[in-house]
Amino acid sequence: MDISKIKAVVFDCDGVLFDTALANRKFYDEVLASFGKPELTDVQFVNVHMMTVTMAIEYLFPGQADHKAVFSSLKQIGYAKFIPYMSMEDGLIRLLTILKNKGFIRAIATNRTNTMEQVLKDYGLESYFEMVVTAADVKNPKPDPEQLLKIMETFHLDPREVIFIGDSEYDLRAARRAGTWFIAFKQEKLEADVFVDAMEDILGVLQINE
Repeated sequence: MDISKIKAVVFDCDGVLFDTALANRKFYDEVLASFGKPELTDVQFVNVHMMTVTMAIEYLFPGQADHKAVFSSLKQIGYAKFIPYMSMEDGLIRLLTILKNKGFIRAIATNRTNTMEQVLKDYGLESYFEMVVTAADVKNPKPDPEQLLKIMETFHLDPREVIFIGDSEYDLRAARRAGTWFIAFKQEKLEADVFVDAMEDILGVLQINE
């Protein structure tokens, strides 16, 4: 990895910017409970954690030709009340501030849809990213590379000028297909270019001393 060429740092949301495990589990457990289904198993949780809401509902309610009732229930439940269960990663604000001061483009590529705007607002992060691309902004969400390609097109970036930080197989596959570098966040089992366990480590990868 030629650090001198890196111009943009792109983050996944869930599992990277935030620990959203508790919030997402509570959300989907309530959706399942409204239809008399048991709580998420650990395997189900790992899968829905990577998926868009639409993909997750199709996965959790297999065999149903029509999911209108489920989506109606989901809309009634809403995600806003679960946002307080999210935990922002330690050192994130400091990292984002340093990246800006050093001239890096900061972006988000997430399979969240209409909840991302509220999350950024509630945690005061609206001004910390030059671009946010959600599953609602593209035709094909991750693992398709479309979100990363959209960011690269907007800022006229070469794939090797971009680092994508994620925590899932979907993130890895999106990065590989887009041709960007991939940093695995707290997930050493992923076949990444670099592994990090904290936001502070990303400064080290970029050879920034602060």
